[in-house]
Order: sequence, then C-alpha cells, then structure tokens
Amino acid sequence: MIESKIWIKKLGLEPHPEGGYFKEVYRSDDSFDLTNNPNYNSQRNFSTSIYYLLEGDQFSTFHKLASDEIWHFYDGCPVELHMIDKSGEYKKALIGSNIADNNYLQFAIKSGIWFAAKPTDPNSYSLVGCTVSPGFDFHDFQMGKKDELVSQFPKHKKIIEKFTKDSF
Repeated sequence: MIESKIWIKKLGLEPHPEGGYFKEVYRSDDSFDLTNNPNYNSQRNFSTSIYYLLEGDQFSTFHKLASDEIWHFYDGCPVELHMIDKSGEYKKALIGSNIADNNYLQFAIKSGIWFAAKPTDPNSYSLVGCTVSPGFDFHDFQMGKKDELVSQFPKHKKIIEKFTKDSF
C-alpha cells in the first residue's frame, strides 16, 4: 500500500473519525441562513468537498448526514457503498472507473440515508472525493451505533455488524 501512503502524504490527509483519511479542499464563501430549517437550525455554506481515502482493510462506519453527498472516484480500486434508507431498504453501489462492470464514476447519497463504505480489494485502496450540499458541518453528522441500527433494521444485522464500530 505504498501508493496510498504517497496519496496521504501528498494530499495532507488526516485520520477521519468514521475511518480512513480525509482533507477538506473546498468550502464555499457564501452560505445559507437555515435557522428556520429543522434539519440545520443555523448557517450552512453552499457546498464543501473533501478528499477521502480508505486503505483496503479500512471501512467508513455507518453514518448519515443532513445533506446530500456526492462521491467522485479518483484512484485505486472500486469502493462499495452500503446504504439503508429510512424505510429499511438496503442498496449497494460500486464507485470506480470500470463502468463496464457497473461502477459509478460518481454517486449521490441522499440526506438521511445510513451508509458505510469499504474498498473492494484488501490489498489496495480507494481515493474518492466527497461533495456535500448544503456544506458539511459536524453538527449534521451522525455516527451509527451498532445496537440501535440493528434494533431499527434487524434484517440487515450482518451488514450493520460488519460496518459499525463498538466505540468512537
């Protein structure tokens, strides 16, 4: 995984609380006044973006955002996105460059959907970009708790247990 270490160093990536490495690379100067919106209750930038890298043995634990997030593939192996919507429907998407193998170059995750991610190759890495609109704020980020998610979505117990952490 020498190549992933090069990306981490060259891009100045830091450990992310959900797993992997990231660096914010854009935050719009302009913002919305969302004080009357129950999803936000304060100002939010129009948009933000990050670089995000997962090494083969890492995963992004189940979490959800108050905003939509678009994932853009850059390098490495495809990354699997595992999603559970509010009604309990599970979907999986592959973000990668092999469109002949049904990979998406970019993929949008709607607000309020629980999602997790993992590279498809344990000996590789996945480098993506993530764009959030309205812009990312940690107040809008909720990390999934294994017991609560299993209680809410019991038919997805195996996937939830695979992609959640016991403590943060």
